[in-house]
Amino acid sequence: MEHSARARHASAYYWAPIHQFLSEPAAQVLGVLVGAHTHDLEVTQRRAWEEEIAILVESLNGLEGTVYLEFDVPRLGSRIDAVVISGSAIFPVEFKCGERKYHIADYNQAWDYALDLKNFHLGSHDAPLLPLLVATAATLSDDAWPESHIDGVRPPRRCKPADLSRVLQEGVALHDGSPVDGEAWGLAPYQPTPTIIEAARALYSRHSVEAISRSDAGARNLRVTSVAVEEVVERARTKREKAIVFLTGVPGAGKTLVGLNVATRRRELGEARAVFLSGNGPLVAVLLEPDARRDGKAWQRRT
Repeated sequence: MEHSARARHASAYYWAPIHQFLSEPAAQVLGVLVGAHTHDLEVTQRRAWEEEIAILVESLNGLEGTVYLEFDVPRLGSRIDAVVISGSAIFPVEFKCGERKYHIADYNQAWDYALDLKNFHLGSHDAPLLPLLVATAATLSDDAWPESHIDGVRPPRRCKPADLSRVLQEGVALHDGSPVDGEAWGLAPYQPTPTIIEAARALYSRHSVEAISRSDAGARNLRVTSVAVEEVVERARTKREKAIVFLTGVPGAGKTLVGLNVATRRRELGEARAVFLSGNGPLVAVLLEPDARRDGKAWQRRT
């Protein structure tokens, strides 16, 4: 079918407008999931999909929007069980089939998915993210949606299957912004910042932080942060003061990249005391390689 071909392009096993998903036989949806799965399919996975489809069919009635199943999260090397898009809200849904309790590791997994979408998926940058953890054998649900953080991501809401429809509708009602285009959302690029190894190589090739960071992954924030840190360094140098700077952010946001950039810039300005320290072994090896090559060439010239 047309939507299943689009689903592969959208980095999901399956996607469809909600009304189309509800009109399709569950066996047909399951067939799309099975056909997209490239590994040996375990019985437990098939049963989990059957249970998830049944819960979603019961829960999405009355909602308009789009549903994705097994949406790819490349940076985490994982897939989100379901993403429901309705109104201006995006709901990453993590199912734990057969679970009676909400475990902290599962709660954090649901939250990580939402944070990853917010920070690295272009279609999610400006939308509210409302992650859900559904334990299919649970008997209790959280009473209300937690307050949203400043980044637009709410902490996950724990929910039993019987309450999922109501919880989704409550989440949609909390946000009255422009509706998210579900199809465009799935086609939006997922581009985290470069790996720190890639960044180190680029900086030693005399690229700036602006050049090596992707514009849709927060290049402006990286640039502004680098400038702010350099201003602190320069002020401390001229006033003969001491300063300490703390950078915070989710993994992959570019904290180490800012440090590399500032250290490289200070070295270019003749600041011999600019030192970058790291406990990342592969990163240290990459940083030392240019010096080793330069020293080798100098030794060859001397001999």
